[in-house]
Amino acid sequence: MSNESPPQRRRRGSEQPTLREVADAAGVSPITASRALNSPGQVNARTRARVLEAMERLGYVPNLVAGSLASARSRFIAVIVPSLANAVFIEVIQGLQETFEAHGYQILLGNTDYDIEREYQLIRTFLGWSCSALVTAGLRHSPACRTLLEHCDKPIMEVMELGAALDLNVGLDHAAAGRCMARHLLERGHRRVLFVGARLASDYRAEMRYRGHREALEQAGLEAPRLELEHLGSLDAGAAGLERALERHPDIGAIHFANDDLATGALLHAQRLGIRVPHELAIAGFNGLPIGQHITPRLTTIRSPRRHMGQLAATEVLRRLAGKRVQRRQHDVGFELLVGEST
Repeated sequence: MSNESPPQRRRRGSEQPTLREVADAAGVSPITASRALNSPGQVNARTRARVLEAMERLGYVPNLVAGSLASARSRFIAVIVPSLANAVFIEVIQGLQETFEAHGYQILLGNTDYDIEREYQLIRTFLGWSCSALVTAGLRHSPACRTLLEHCDKPIMEVMELGAALDLNVGLDHAAAGRCMARHLLERGHRRVLFVGARLASDYRAEMRYRGHREALEQAGLEAPRLELEHLGSLDAGAAGLERALERHPDIGAIHFANDDLATGALLHAQRLGIRVPHELAIAGFNGLPIGQHITPRLTTIRSPRRHMGQLAATEVLRRLAGKRVQRRQHDVGFELLVGEST
């Protein structure tokens, strides 16, 4: 990847909206705007609705650190991830936490459960408490959330994927990872390959991997069917996904699962069903989780350097907080194909 930084989107940190601007936009006095936020019972519902609408439209964030504390820089950094049940994000958090703590910072952790509206509420809360910086898993945000972030005067780090970031970015190319695995399956002689994921509208990085997977198959003149499950990665969901895949695509020769949890659950269930892997069915995953490397046959997967991703992201945020120039605004941490016996 080139060391040249991608073009930076315009951020208006020096123009962070004031309460007076909110009041003007709502057509009320600053005192009324303040009461609408802090003492809603003293303001009629219609007026308060106008104030809240103006606040959201302008990206105004009330500072919850009052008085003398408001001028003191906090020593905590907000980290927002879509799941705390997924080991993938836990490893990123570990890399962030150990690096931030080594420099005297603590993290405030938020979980969106793949809900972008919940992300908006978390970001509003953390910015209101004057966090020193903000780390989010992913580049996709709701319009209201993006307005908040564009007006934010703190360092913003977006991790897990690459793209047009608001500020700083550390991640990997998920479409390239999908192409990599699909090409591996093609090289192994498979021509009937199914992609299986879950809730791809929410788990959009898996959707990115499917697009790369589809591109590789279509370049080989093959179809790229996919099956979408209702439940995100778990062993049980993988087992159920295998049964559904065999029911709908009985001639399938290989399954490319969106993550290792699904793939491992399917592989274990294939053994229960008497299906020989990889002789009758090849199975592949993504993430490089330890569980996939401790089963027989070992799972073919793609490993992402998640802890390193967190460490690198934290290091660049710390450089920005220290007033130093970051090494690059965007870092591609890459990935590694781990070829096991399952393909």
